[in-house]
This record gives sequence, C-alpha cells and structure tokens, in this order.
Amino acid sequence: MASRVGRAFGILGVALLAVAGQVSMASAKPVTVLVPELPPMVASDGTGREASIIGETLALCGHKAEFKIVPFGRHWIDYRDGAAVDAVATVPTDMPLPGSRSAPYIRYQNGASVLKAGGLAVASLADLAGKRVITFSGAPDVLPGLREAIPSFADFRERADQMVHSNLLFAGRVDAVLADGLIFAEYNRQLQEKAKNGGLPFDPQQDVVFTAIFPPTLYTMMFREAALREEFDRCYADLVKSGRVDAINRDFVSRYYSTVGDRYLSNR
Repeated sequence: MASRVGRAFGILGVALLAVAGQVSMASAKPVTVLVPELPPMVASDGTGREASIIGETLALCGHKAEFKIVPFGRHWIDYRDGAAVDAVATVPTDMPLPGSRSAPYIRYQNGASVLKAGGLAVASLADLAGKRVITFSGAPDVLPGLREAIPSFADFRERADQMVHSNLLFAGRVDAVLADGLIFAEYNRQLQEKAKNGGLPFDPQQDVVFTAIFPPTLYTMMFREAALREEFDRCYADLVKSGRVDAINRDFVSRYYSTVGDRYLSNR
C-alpha cells in the first residue's frame, strides 16, 4: 500500500513539474531580436544556423525568441536608433552600440570565392590586385586588411543583397566574391533551383573555389538590459557544454560541403 502511495505521489510530482514547466514557458517574456536576413544564418522564415543558436539559447533560459528580420546593416541602425526590441544580433565585437554586449556566440568564415575555370588562386588579398571584387555592405569595417587593399583592385563594389554577388560572379562581371562561405553557397543553391525553370543568362552550376583568407569573424549580441544579457551568456555556455552548438554548426556546414569543403572554420 505504502509503495503504491509513494508511486502515486511520484507520478503526481512529475506531472506537477511538467505543468509548472509549461506554465513557466507560457508566461516567459518573449525576447524580440533584430537580425539580418542572411540565409542560411537567418532565413526570411526565421530559421537557420544563427537563428537556431539564438533561439535555443533563449529557450534554455525560459524565453521565446521573436525575430525581427531586416536587411543586413539595417539591424544595427534600427537598434541604435531606438527600435522597440530587446536585442540585436550579428554585432562585430568592436562595433560601438548602446546596451550590454554578450560573449561571442557565433563565428562566420569569410573568404574569397572565384570560378574554378578562371584558374585564379587566392591565398590573400594581394592575389586580387588588378581584379574586380564584390563584397557585402560594411565589409571594409569587418574584414581585416580589406580597406587598405581596395586601391589595388581594378573594381570594388559593396552590395547588401548578396544574391547579387553570385549573379555577377557566374555572369563573369566580377572576378571574386568576398563573403561568408555558407552564405555564398546558399545563394548559389537558390540560383541553381531557379535555373531549373530556365531564364538565367548564365550557368549557376559552374564550379567555384572558396578559400578562407580571413580569420573567423566573431559576432556578439547587444541587449537593452544587462540582466537579460547575463542570462543569455549563462545559457549559451550551457548550450556549448551540452555539445548542441557544435551539432548545429556541423549540420549547416555539411549542407554546403560541395562549396566550402573542409575550409569553413577548419582547425580554427
């Protein structure tokens, strides 16, 4: 009899804990985060490598991430100008913004991508002297040595829409793309899907070569409230210890292996 009562109370205890957990999650304050649309880091539907890391970190703290997705670069401006959000993601470690800065939570691997058929070997920015180069908006403030190298290029462009990068490379209008390898690979994939219906004036199936000529770029988050930032850092550390962050990274890198090979954050 006593054992049955004990078991009954044990089951009741588990049930009460489950209900308490559900109530806690339901009552948790949503955390609104400004993020740039950069698939496969953050796609327009709020999924992606970076979205997963942020969302799962906040969930571990009992919060629900609500992403406000805007074009790259505008996320910093909107946050700085007082947007009604709790945090902004994808902030370079040395970018001055108001609020409380988190520990770095993600690394991007920027590099140079060229058409294999062109035979251009790129080991450093010096190899792009006299070449036509395109990169993302704000890259000279993010990629080491780029600003100093710009005068050596035959042509240099910054474009926020990174689909344009792939378009121009495949069309032969630029010689090199300087960008994160996964982002570049994802836009190539989108172009390849589009080409199935015809209509593209170039072949997006051309072989490309990605070389990680820059050190990994670390990004942080800025929070309006220090207490929320402290929660994020603590829960992110727990997520790392659990192996979940590594699992997310491996999953996304493997999806684009045909483009980045073992050169994305390899041995870094």
